[in-house]
Amino acid sequence: MDMDRLHKMLLESVRVGVGAIDGSTLNVLFHNQQLSEWFPDCAIGKKIDACIPGLNAALIAAEGTTQQEIETKIGRRAVTFAIQISRQQGTNGTLALQCLNVSKIKELEYMIESYSKMIERQNRDLTKEKERVERLLLNIMPKTVYEEWKVFGVTSPQRFDEASILMLDFVDSTQMAVSQDPQKLIAELNDIFTAFDRITEQFGCERLKTQGDSYIAVSGIPEASPDHARNIANVALRFVRYLKKRNKAAEFTWRCRIGIHSGPVIGSIVGVQKYVYDIFGPGVNMAARLEGLSGPMEITLCEDFHSRIASEFRFKEVGEVDIRGFGPKKIYHLLAALDSSAVGIA
Repeated sequence: MDMDRLHKMLLESVRVGVGAIDGSTLNVLFHNQQLSEWFPDCAIGKKIDACIPGLNAALIAAEGTTQQEIETKIGRRAVTFAIQISRQQGTNGTLALQCLNVSKIKELEYMIESYSKMIERQNRDLTKEKERVERLLLNIMPKTVYEEWKVFGVTSPQRFDEASILMLDFVDSTQMAVSQDPQKLIAELNDIFTAFDRITEQFGCERLKTQGDSYIAVSGIPEASPDHARNIANVALRFVRYLKKRNKAAEFTWRCRIGIHSGPVIGSIVGVQKYVYDIFGPGVNMAARLEGLSGPMEITLCEDFHSRIASEFRFKEVGEVDIRGFGPKKIYHLLAALDSSAVGIA
């Protein structure tokens, strides 16, 4: 067997279309059987762009070397071919053509791209869900507690020797809930609590939780603050001022009663499946008792809290009251800050 015949057999056996092109006329000088199977119009002496529809002959003539992708149909099936044409040295301008069926590669690339987009979309959805869960958790526990829980999976109960607590409840809200449109009522309550959250944050305090129409805020938890008593007093005054202003134009009239107190408390996450961050201790109990002693739009405190902020606020002395669990205590109503700029209009 001579070498020319061997070379021809090798060219016919490979699954690559190969051919030779006259560099000046772009006529086909040679092609193997694979190329003619893919492109039945391919014939020796015929221009290459007539043999392979979609091929850019002008680019071949100008460059002599080119790589192009064309898409055609074999039967009903769309097929993509990668064609490389290169100038051969020592062949008097003959161009070599290689044609490869890259349809499977394109399908894989499309699948990889589709999977990548799907994974990217899933990652975005997971990120949004993670952010939503984080916002929900931050609504039921302070950020520092959440960070500890996120890292370790558990949190340790903490004792806070210096903290102030505000307990707020609305007067006649039960009758309102029964007699009024529930959707309107909840929308109003949501609007009020949103405003309360802004006020609380403005004075460096933190909303601990809402329970029905009750609102509980703290100062000095979980971050210690030397001004915790003053901050919670300013928040209480701002709440009352906000409601008075709101009631002038609102459909419903909201009247709150507030109790504020300072004292040692313990803060911890309670629950296994449903997490709640709560505080316990005499400071919490006293604030609840004082809230119960308040009338509509009154802020009530006892002599222990009064001594902490006496020089910064105006009060009305109510007298001595026997408070369950604490005995006789002199109580006051908080009226205003001596520095009027400390409490503005919400």
